[in-house]
Amino acid sequence: MKSIYEKPAVEELIKRLEDITPQTQRLWGKMNVDQMLAHCSAGLDMASGREVPAFSLIGRIIECFLKNMYSNDKPFDKSSPTHLKIATNLDFETEKKHLKEIISGFNQDGLAGVTSKPHPFFGKLPPEAWGKGMYKHIDHHFKQFGV
Repeated sequence: MKSIYEKPAVEELIKRLEDITPQTQRLWGKMNVDQMLAHCSAGLDMASGREVPAFSLIGRIIECFLKNMYSNDKPFDKSSPTHLKIATNLDFETEKKHLKEIISGFNQDGLAGVTSKPHPFFGKLPPEAWGKGMYKHIDHHFKQFGV
C-alpha cells in the first residue's frame, strides 16, 4: 500500500485532485463532490492531531477486528461506515484548495507529525499505518468520484 508519506504518492493524489471539478459526479455513496473533499481534509486533520474526535463505542468493540483493514492492500468497501460525516454543502473551490494544501503539507513533519490519539474505529495506530491508511482513504474517495 502506498503511503501519504511518500512523495510520489502525494504527487499522484494532487494530480488526481486537479481532475476533480464541481461537475464531477459520484459513482456510489451519498456525498457530493465538495462534501467528499471536506471529508478527506477532515481525515487528514484527524491524522495530524488538529482534530481529535471521540473514540466511538462501536470502535472500541470492533477495533481488534478492523485494525489491519485500515492500512492493508485491500480497498475499502463501497459501503464502509464513516464517522466523518459532512452534512452541508460547501464551497467547492475552497474545499479543493484546502485539500491540496493539507495533502501537500501532511508529510512535512514525517512520521513524527502524526497524532498519538486513537482512530475512532481502528484504535491506536503506528505512524506508518496512519500514512498508508490516509492514502487508502483518499484513494477510495477519489475512486468514488471516478478519478
